[in-house]
Amino acid sequence: MSGPAPTPAPDAGPVASAPHPVDESRPLGRILLFGIQHVLVMAATPISAIFLMSATLGLDADLTVDLLSAAFVLSGVGSLIQSLGPWKFGPRLPFVMLPGGAPLILFLAIAEQHGLRTATGAVVLTALFCFVVLPVFSRLLRFFPALVIGTMIVIVGVNLVKVGAVLVTGRPGTPGFADPLNLGLGMATIGFTVACYLLFNGVVRQLAVMLGLLAGTALAAAIGAVDFGQASGGGLVNLPQLMPFGSPQFNLVAALPLMLYSLASMAEATGQTVINAEAVGKEIDQRTDVPKTVRGDALTSLFGGFFGLPLIVTSGENIGIVRVTGVRSRFVTAAAGVVLIVIGFLAPVTRAISVIPSAVVGGTAMVVFAVITVLGIQMLGRSDLDRHTSTFICAVALALGLLPILVPGVYGGFPPNLRILLESGVAVGAFTAAVLNVLFHHVRPGIAARLSPVRTETTPQRTESPPVRAEAPTASPEASAVRTEVTEASTASTESDR
Repeated sequence: MSGPAPTPAPDAGPVASAPHPVDESRPLGRILLFGIQHVLVMAATPISAIFLMSATLGLDADLTVDLLSAAFVLSGVGSLIQSLGPWKFGPRLPFVMLPGGAPLILFLAIAEQHGLRTATGAVVLTALFCFVVLPVFSRLLRFFPALVIGTMIVIVGVNLVKVGAVLVTGRPGTPGFADPLNLGLGMATIGFTVACYLLFNGVVRQLAVMLGLLAGTALAAAIGAVDFGQASGGGLVNLPQLMPFGSPQFNLVAALPLMLYSLASMAEATGQTVINAEAVGKEIDQRTDVPKTVRGDALTSLFGGFFGLPLIVTSGENIGIVRVTGVRSRFVTAAAGVVLIVIGFLAPVTRAISVIPSAVVGGTAMVVFAVITVLGIQMLGRSDLDRHTSTFICAVALALGLLPILVPGVYGGFPPNLRILLESGVAVGAFTAAVLNVLFHHVRPGIAARLSPVRTETTPQRTESPPVRAEAPTASPEASAVRTEVTEASTASTESDR
């Protein structure tokens, strides 16, 4: 006879569940390798942003080095905030932060019109503005369902693929555009990345992006396409300079375009947070986690403004790397943040990274950014596109959002401040999708519901119909019009649910 089942010891506690992959700590060596991979892929963004800033504003070499050092350090600090999530800052997701994009263009426009001190003051004011309007924005997040966010992510991905492609080809109309050598380097880098992903497994396969970039750089060096002169000379340590242009000047009128853009940036941060959570398979609460991302952006930008930098925002680049490699730990991007800070202080490392040919970086970026587009398409696939209204909303938002991306300069005849906002395809697409979603899925069904009782009130009651007579009166034109209107309202209510 078998005895009774043994009872657990009284002091036996609950079995500890395994941590979510996003919170999983890996061996330090692997975390560092994966973090360096993130840095190599995204390092071209702060370098190109500062070089563009220096060339546009005519800054001297020493000031450019100081700004580049500050860009790396602040990008690293922001990545640590978003990845580790201290207090109410950062969603504890694998994020990196970068300067550049539309905020940089707005910063340069303000600097050219009002001076660099006013431009840095505009960055500080915009960061404070984000903190002020965030409670209101948080209440509007229910108007950003998967349909809106998925559409926005597709536009983000397409825009980023174009950015990567321009690194390979150069800008149309400039000397050396579509140079066969650069095209060959970009395509070869993509081929190296595919080969590493195809032939290897495990950790090596997860490092395919970095290995492809290194192989492309080695090929470029072998054919003499790397200028090693940029990596020589200079000191050993760079220290970011506080207020390099002098104390900021605060002008609300000058800062208004940047403050308006920050609203679109908040919408983009919403999409970045949701798609990042999906990439790592983590359930989040948009009403609490999205504000943490925005606070991290605002805090980093606030500090960055005092170091002469434009707005620094969360980047979609690392999301593509997470999806390609399958490494979901937020400690990897935290390690990337540490590496960025170290790079910011070590001048030789900064110069060594800057010699990687833009065509090689662009080839890597095109693959990583295209993954973001695929993630947006996957999200749209779960957005009930079988409903005619959802398909229509997505189509209109994509048309208007992709227009300035596919046809550069389309808004060239508009005033400068308005043009900068309209030329942000992400902002236009997000705004269009959000507004149409409210109109079709919130306003229109409500109107149809209020009209539906009219049908009951105006439909003749059969029980009160008089006996059949030889000559039945015909319905008046007014009554027919009422019946037609009620029928159309009922049909509209039914169609809005499809």
